[in-house]
Amino acid sequence: MAEKKMSEGKKLQEKLFMKKEHAMKVISDAEVKKADKFCESYKKFLDDSKTEREAVIKSIEMAEKNGFVEFGKTKSLKPGDKVYYNNRGKAIILSVIGTEPLENGVRIAAAHIDSPRLDMKQCPIYEDTELALFKTHYYGGIKKYQWTAIPLSLHGVIVKSDGSKVDVCIGEDEKDPVFCVTDLLPHLATSQMERKAPQIIRGEELNILIGSRPFKDDDVSEKVKLNILNILFEKYGVTEADFLSAELEAVPAFKARDIGFDRSMIGSYGQDDRVCAYTALEATFACKNPKKTIITVLADKEEIGSDGNTGLNSSYLQYFIYDLAKIFKADGWRVLTNSECLSADVNAAFDPTFPDVNEKHNAAYLNRGVVVTKYTGSRGKSGTSDASAEFVGRVRNLLDKNKVVWQTGELGKVDMGGGGTVAMYIANLDVDVIDVGVPVLSMHAPYEVTSKLDVYMAYRAFLVFMED
Repeated sequence: MAEKKMSEGKKLQEKLFMKKEHAMKVISDAEVKKADKFCESYKKFLDDSKTEREAVIKSIEMAEKNGFVEFGKTKSLKPGDKVYYNNRGKAIILSVIGTEPLENGVRIAAAHIDSPRLDMKQCPIYEDTELALFKTHYYGGIKKYQWTAIPLSLHGVIVKSDGSKVDVCIGEDEKDPVFCVTDLLPHLATSQMERKAPQIIRGEELNILIGSRPFKDDDVSEKVKLNILNILFEKYGVTEADFLSAELEAVPAFKARDIGFDRSMIGSYGQDDRVCAYTALEATFACKNPKKTIITVLADKEEIGSDGNTGLNSSYLQYFIYDLAKIFKADGWRVLTNSECLSADVNAAFDPTFPDVNEKHNAAYLNRGVVVTKYTGSRGKSGTSDASAEFVGRVRNLLDKNKVVWQTGELGKVDMGGGGTVAMYIANLDVDVIDVGVPVLSMHAPYEVTSKLDVYMAYRAFLVFMED
């Protein structure tokens, strides 16, 4: 049978139109299997790294297994050497020394490892009507009503009066108790349901239930609170005053799981932005002999503006690069001005249940690959670095050349809202930067969803950037 001749219009379409299609149409079955295998270890990372402190501990463990040593413990560095810098146990920088002179610039991948959660207040524990509860202050942008009536685990540290530190992790082991924020039954919630959505649950109503049995002594008040404090004293040796110097975080007690009959997606807490942290980490380990020196930074505090000495609005990344420059007798400012960065952060995936918030031609979609986001910000591009056309072109050509499946995206319609990443803080160091990450459904919810194919393509994007 004769092959049907392609029309002139069809030929022009093939030549001129940009293809936007499911990754399965352009990658092999073997690569799909690689993506599925890659995501098994990613799910384990999510379960082991539910807070920024735990992510740093896990990252150091992974780094040392891959031959990294603590920065400063060696007096000199040479191509191929691998070092890490632990910033206060809440942020980390990893570097692989390249073969080119440092003054030619470095390749930076910058992700964040903090996620929305409930933080305990400094005086959290109280008793009311023979129930013991924790007072909380939510961290980052959340829909408060999503945090009620779900199992929560407690993570963090308590620094005691003698200066010793106690690590806390309760609710992750199957034998552990869990905690929860209570909510009204629908039968009695008429007034509550008349509130506007942001007020359905108010900040001061995010109280975590932690106990109900009293201490057996008729001569004391607040017997339930006393019993809980006694349990904590026997287990950790802490008193109520020690909560003044504690960082305790309540996070969902869910485990990372496959989503869908086809197991094509991952559901978990904290994928914003540990999905990019993990993929950047694995790319760093896989890049053995880079030409340009690689610097991967996993930062804290992004969800609340990147302020503080573990957030990227501080100077620790700049100081680290300056310290590297001194070792190689280079000018730190020249290193920075010749550097490039992928700001490794997620974007919102188009949700067909809620289509009105996105402009379909410029939205990101699940299973269409890693998202290259030229600008973020809100409304009039407020709070964004807005990558140059030249750098967008460079990243675009790099991904195409290496057959990385990618797409573009923006964070909602122009007047709908928006958000930011760490890109502008890197740009303020005179570095070319663009956001590259994974599209996420239900972002900032206690349970977020990603595509395994997109996760794997993020890893490949970071790796080809580092190897280039």
